[in-house]
Amino acid sequence: MLKNYFRALYQRTMHEAYAHAGTGITRTLANGGDCLDCGASTGYWYTRLSAEVGLPKENYHGIEWNRHLVSKAVENGLDIQQGDLNKVLPFADRRFKCIFGLSVLEHLLNPCHYLKECHRLLEDGGVLVLLTPNISTYFTAALILAGKMPSSGPHPDSDALIRSEELFKVSDESLQSDTESDTPSHRHLVVFSYSVLGKYLRTMGFSQVDGRGFGLYPFPNFMQPVLERVDPYHCHQMVFIARK
Repeated sequence: MLKNYFRALYQRTMHEAYAHAGTGITRTLANGGDCLDCGASTGYWYTRLSAEVGLPKENYHGIEWNRHLVSKAVENGLDIQQGDLNKVLPFADRRFKCIFGLSVLEHLLNPCHYLKECHRLLEDGGVLVLLTPNISTYFTAALILAGKMPSSGPHPDSDALIRSEELFKVSDESLQSDTESDTPSHRHLVVFSYSVLGKYLRTMGFSQVDGRGFGLYPFPNFMQPVLERVDPYHCHQMVFIARK
């Protein structure tokens, strides 16, 4: 089945992309420092960083828009605030050693403003870690030529388009769609290309910008490690690690 094939590609892609982003975060915080988790949910990353690098609770901070998730995090003693990443972030300049937003940028209405805020909040030498889909993929181009909506582009506000397969959905079935809710979690609003995101981070003043691509569809999984390094510009997911 074609969908099963692409679902297997997607699962491997996300596993590798998150692993690379996670390495960037843990390396940055290996010797301590404050971090800001953007889209923090209930604080998964505190649990991981506490276990892997011994990050003290007082060094972990987060922003999450879902009030229910924030309440659960606060009950566990975590400093996670309810907030909107599209707006000015409530922290002082040069506050953090590491800021990370994994699968967050594509859900923002004002992603460029968010990136500027991240640059403002990072200390000199601090690191921003981003994981986000790439709009400029061969897979997306093929879907557009076939008259479909791009899988890495804006999600619609109608479940009917998903049911009628106008969208080619490859994400895990456990990831439930909430397209018709007032506050959708999974709708994509603005999706960057690999080239544009890298150039924008450099334009903003980041001194080092390292990008990696993951998932060059439709090629099979055994070919991916080589192809991703040859052509990161057209991979399905991208990870950028940018140092201020």
